[in-house]
Amino acid sequence: MPISSPPSVTWRTHLSLLLLALVYIFSYIDRQVIAVLIEPIKHEFGATDTQMGLLTGLAFGLLYAVLGVPVGKLADRYSRRNIVAICCGLWSLATLACGVAAQFWQLLLARMSVAVGEAGGMAPSISAVSDLYPKERRSLVISLFMMGPHFGVLIGLALGAWIAQQYGWRHTFAAFGIPGMALALLVWWWVKEPRRGAFDGAPAPAASAVHESLWQEVVRLLRVTAFRRLALACGLAGLTGYGYGVWIPSFLVRTHGLSLAHAGLLFGVASGVGAVFGALFSGWLCDRLVRRSERWQLGLPTLGMLLALPCALGFILWPEGGHWMLGSLRVPHALLFAPLFAFFASWWPSLSYSAVSQMVSASERAVAVALLNFFVTLFGSGFGPLVTGVLSDMLLPSLGEGALRWALVGLMSLMLPGALWMWGAVGPYVLRRRSLAAGSAVAA
Repeated sequence: MPISSPPSVTWRTHLSLLLLALVYIFSYIDRQVIAVLIEPIKHEFGATDTQMGLLTGLAFGLLYAVLGVPVGKLADRYSRRNIVAICCGLWSLATLACGVAAQFWQLLLARMSVAVGEAGGMAPSISAVSDLYPKERRSLVISLFMMGPHFGVLIGLALGAWIAQQYGWRHTFAAFGIPGMALALLVWWWVKEPRRGAFDGAPAPAASAVHESLWQEVVRLLRVTAFRRLALACGLAGLTGYGYGVWIPSFLVRTHGLSLAHAGLLFGVASGVGAVFGALFSGWLCDRLVRRSERWQLGLPTLGMLLALPCALGFILWPEGGHWMLGSLRVPHALLFAPLFAFFASWWPSLSYSAVSQMVSASERAVAVALLNFFVTLFGSGFGPLVTGVLSDMLLPSLGEGALRWALVGLMSLMLPGALWMWGAVGPYVLRRRSLAAGSAVAA
């Protein structure tokens, strides 16, 4: 069977990457902005920390995680561009609905609707991006795409907090929902739908993945040792990352006495800038290190997790009181650790998704990415904020204002076993890659 020549990378390729990255940024803004709205929403509806953990975590994460896998199966068969455009429009409309909720249960349903739409955003996008560029540039390109969460934190927390402070939390949802619907139309019109496996040569068929049932494909992927260990590692890392991202603005308000707008601005800028540089650096470095040894594809995110943990603990445990003045803005000394944590913690997401895209064939890439995202989202977005809120409520009677601080310390400590699981996936990943390379050579 002849092998068709790979397509050229053109301006349309870059435009497609840009629009898909913008979709991911807006999905994360809509997901993360509620972190700076916890306090006013809690006050208006009289909710507890556990209820807010449910609203920001499990209500979103469970639906997002469960629906993402079957949508990934659809993306492996049909147009990924169309799926992303439709889902972007749906979750943007649901974001608008959050702003008009009159009761807590209505807001809960609206958040669940956001999750339904966002379930079709990430996996089809990564599958498409992986086919837009040569595999030698894949880690860097996926790192560029995966900056969505980091810009989402920067924009969602900083701008979202300012809008909430000036106009109220309801207007914040409207400010981000309306542009998302316009972006959905741009994706439909302008994003290029690439040929599957365009730059992969002639990979061996993945057990006829296109003709398998979804359940058969999921079971087969989970039997791959490298994938299974990577998924567990990313699940624990997601648990710590989502809990941290959602509750730190409230931590800054309660512990360091910042206003909501200042907490969102400072944390959003510090974390967003650190994460953007970290994602770019790790993608660039990984593409170079894997030329020497493929072990670096997962060895580098392992190192990032180990370096991120002390930075997080330093941020959370730093005594309150000391601060710098930036004009009229009070900046706690503890905030120095925020960009450091974000820099190192940004290594594992993009490099892990890049690893998954390279340990499966093009015909199963969207399902594999969605399955990894299932672990990240279910453990992370689903349980990270909820577990933190429950721990905070449990510790409140004995620790008072320090309850949230020690709940966050307990949560972030889970990054250590996550790093150990990631390291355990390094050897099996290399064997898997060699097996795929051998199969490609035979097929060619």
